[in-house]
Parts: sequence; C-alpha cells; structure tokens
Amino acid sequence: MPYLSSIHLNTEKKHLYPYDVPAIKNAKNIDVSNSVTFIIGENGTGKSTLLESIACRLQLPHMDGKGYDKNCFDAAKKLLPYLELEWDIERSVGFFFRAEDFGDYLNSINRSDIKLHNQMGLNDDVPEHIIQQMKDSANYQLHQVRRDYGQELDSFSHGEAYMHIMHQMVNQRGIYLLDEPEGILIPCKTISIHIFIQNHLQHFNSQFIIATHSPMLMAYPNATIYEITNEEMKKTALEDTDHYSITKMFLNNPKSFLQHFKK
Repeated sequence: MPYLSSIHLNTEKKHLYPYDVPAIKNAKNIDVSNSVTFIIGENGTGKSTLLESIACRLQLPHMDGKGYDKNCFDAAKKLLPYLELEWDIERSVGFFFRAEDFGDYLNSINRSDIKLHNQMGLNDDVPEHIIQQMKDSANYQLHQVRRDYGQELDSFSHGEAYMHIMHQMVNQRGIYLLDEPEGILIPCKTISIHIFIQNHLQHFNSQFIIATHSPMLMAYPNATIYEITNEEMKKTALEDTDHYSITKMFLNNPKSFLQHFKK
C-alpha cells in the first residue's frame, strides 16, 4: 500500500500567488499511488510549490534540517488549509530533496569554512591537520554534514555528492520527493537515478514523486506522468509530452531543428 494515494487542493481561489499558478488551480484528485510519479510542466507552472506543500504537510526532513520556517516555504504554508491528502503514514519517513537546497547548503558550508579560517588568524606554521580539527570543532554545519551524510560533500563533484546523499538518505521504506534533480546531474548520472530507484524498490516498498524537465527521467519504466498546463493536470504518456517530442526532433536532425528555431 502506498504512503500517499491522492492529492487534492480544495480551493476556488484564483488570484494572487500561489493560488493563480496552474499546478495549484488544477491539482484535483491526483492519483499518485504508483511507486514512481513524475510531475512535469513548463517553468512557472508550480511543480515545486506543489511538492513543497506536500513535504510541508508530511513534515518530511530536507537537506538543511531546519524544518519549514524559512521564507521560501511561505507559499506552501498558505496552501496547507486547502491541501487534502489521502495517505497512510504514521510518521515522517522519507526525504524531500530540492536541487536549490543542495547548492545553497554546500555554498554555505564553504563560506563558513573560509570565515572561520580568517577569524582564527591561522598561519602557515600551524600543521594542516590541527587547522582542520580546529575548524571542524567550530563549524557546526560541517559536523552536521558528517553526521548526516558521512563525510564532507565538497570532496565530490556535484553529481557524485547528489548520488552520495541519495544513498545516505534513501535507505529505508518511505516517501521521497525530488525536485528537478537533473539540474545538477550530467546525463549519465541521470541514468544512475533510474538504476538507484529500481534497486531501492526491489528492497523497499517506497514511493517517489519527482518534478522534472528531463525526458530521460520520465522514461522510468511503468511510471505515472502528470503534465501541468494552464487548463489541467493530466496523466500523459511519455511519447505525448512536449519534452519527449522536442528531444526526439533534435536528436533526429539537430541542424534542421536549430535552423527552425532561428527563424
């Protein structure tokens, strides 16, 4: 049995953000009971806002571990009184991964590390391992990274770090929300997500709801795809999506495709 069976936003408000974005207007009795569901649509259609509202309602942990008090979740919190979920979950088991959290978190750790180094006034006479111990002791964020993810993430490329976190945090039965993971992944790492999810679902009865622009991700076998337009939010076959059609046209004849868009 899935954690989350359906999503419904029971509001007739049409004006002002976030009520005027297509995903919010059109999320009516959306069946998400499949193990893997993709939510697709143009930029600005509200894919991220919809995921954030679900994550906020379920209180799923996310990367910085600070809950949902940040201003970036204000829109999601406005929607909570209208969000109706059919779900079966006793506690917040899972993870919510926003690509923007990933970059912001790594950058904030690097900034803190540099700031600490400057504040300590350390010079070249101090051994490197002593400097590192002092910074580690003072830098709570670095300690938190080691606690949650095993080691400093800046020792990886961004794609490797993303997959490292996936292995650390997606390791038990749960509901996992991924917001545009392809934004920090090269194509071969995008395929790695396919393989990772397949392996995970062989061992755990989990759910993945993924907002994406990537037809490579959408091609996950037997997944459900919901496409958001200004008029509706509907189930769509991969081959009927604009993402698939445009990618296919480009790959079949790149020169002709580019010439067409120059006109």
